[in-house]
Amino acid sequence: MRSIDAEKITQTIYRLCLKANTQLPDDILAGLNDAFHREESERAKEILAILLENAKLAAHEEQAICQDTGQVVVFAELGQDVHIQGGTADEAIQQGVRQAYRDGYFRNSVVEDPLTRINTGDNTPAVIHWVLVPGDRLHLTVMPKGFGSENMSGLVMLKPADGEDGVIRFVVQRIREAGGNPCPPIIIGVGMGGTMEKAAFLAKKALLRKIGERSCTPHLADLERKLLQAVNETGVGSQGLGGTITALDVFIESYPTHIAGLPVAVNLSCHADRHADEIM
Repeated sequence: MRSIDAEKITQTIYRLCLKANTQLPDDILAGLNDAFHREESERAKEILAILLENAKLAAHEEQAICQDTGQVVVFAELGQDVHIQGGTADEAIQQGVRQAYRDGYFRNSVVEDPLTRINTGDNTPAVIHWVLVPGDRLHLTVMPKGFGSENMSGLVMLKPADGEDGVIRFVVQRIREAGGNPCPPIIIGVGMGGTMEKAAFLAKKALLRKIGERSCTPHLADLERKLLQAVNETGVGSQGLGGTITALDVFIESYPTHIAGLPVAVNLSCHADRHADEIM
């Protein structure tokens, strides 16, 4: 059994929140550069150049990439041989978020109730997804999720007979309806299978994959390519103003499901697919 102090978890979450909000991952930057060179619309190329310059300035100045610094989503893979001491793991994570958003001067976007809309004042609580895994390590991933893109998410309970064609129709329809709202070029996470909430979780988790990384399951890798082509053929383009690149990539995660169901969820990220991780 290995012990991890709760204060170390707070410190790790603190660092990850600051990093995720100010530094785009290398694969996202490479994807934007590639999109700039492949884009055929001059207006869209201008937009992509601005996005790249914005990312460069944010990293250099250690300032937020976007004014919407999101609600923090934390994926926590906890080794079954780990013991958390000196406090609860959940509160340690919340404290790390609280301190980082204060010190980073990031916008507090979280309200305590969906209807009364009173701001919590410190951007907590974060949404935490705990998964128990073998080993004695704690793997923490922070994803600040802005709601321009989050609001454009969707979920449908397809019939099994709808198959691959039904999945493609739903995803493309969602992107057409979203238009410029999620600040394209976007990254698309698709979750299939399980139950309603499992599909939604998988779609969010899919956004952690690296640009250009295909599924290890051949038929899903093929579907990712088909979806990326279909989405880019919509012509929505950068910021919804037209162009040949609407999405930088599409990632699919799947899970076994019931014989009567085909749950499909779509979770979108703007070009700033912000996340950072660390293994403790």
